[in-house]
Amino acid sequence: MRAILEAAEQVLAADPGASMEQIAAAAGVARTTIHRRFANRQALTDALASSAARQLAQAVDDGRPDTAPPLVAMHRITANVLQVKSAWAFALSLPAEPGSEAAELQQEVALRCIAVLRRAQESKLIDEAADLDWVRRVYYALIGESLHGGADRDADPDTLAARIIDTLLHGAGPRP
Repeated sequence: MRAILEAAEQVLAADPGASMEQIAAAAGVARTTIHRRFANRQALTDALASSAARQLAQAVDDGRPDTAPPLVAMHRITANVLQVKSAWAFALSLPAEPGSEAAELQQEVALRCIAVLRRAQESKLIDEAADLDWVRRVYYALIGESLHGGADRDADPDTLAARIIDTLLHGAGPRP
């Protein structure tokens, strides 16, 4: 199953219109093997989206969002998320069907993100008047730009995480 999902990610990232047969060939299995596990293409992409969302949620959990100091948690989570998002770019770009496992996991990740940002706010890393949902959206945008823009996208996840967190917390203005 994992080999099929990994192959589907790679094949569909290169060609979103790729056939089930192409995915089977990349996974090293017969087309019938894929059809036994997935009734149709939609079932395969749903499973792909759920698998990627589970990995994203695990990446957040691995950053110890509730117990690590907020700055440490933010850095760890960011580095982990960058790795997952770069490996599962196609699957994580799929719109999650309302009520699906992927949608629920993405909502949980967003709530965990707000909780970490709230801890950072309580630690005076983020202004007390800041709208944390807006901060979360800016944070997501910084991650997206790091993965999709320019020469930095191949940089070490820890280096990118440091840059993202620094930009989120300090912006681009001069340092006092």
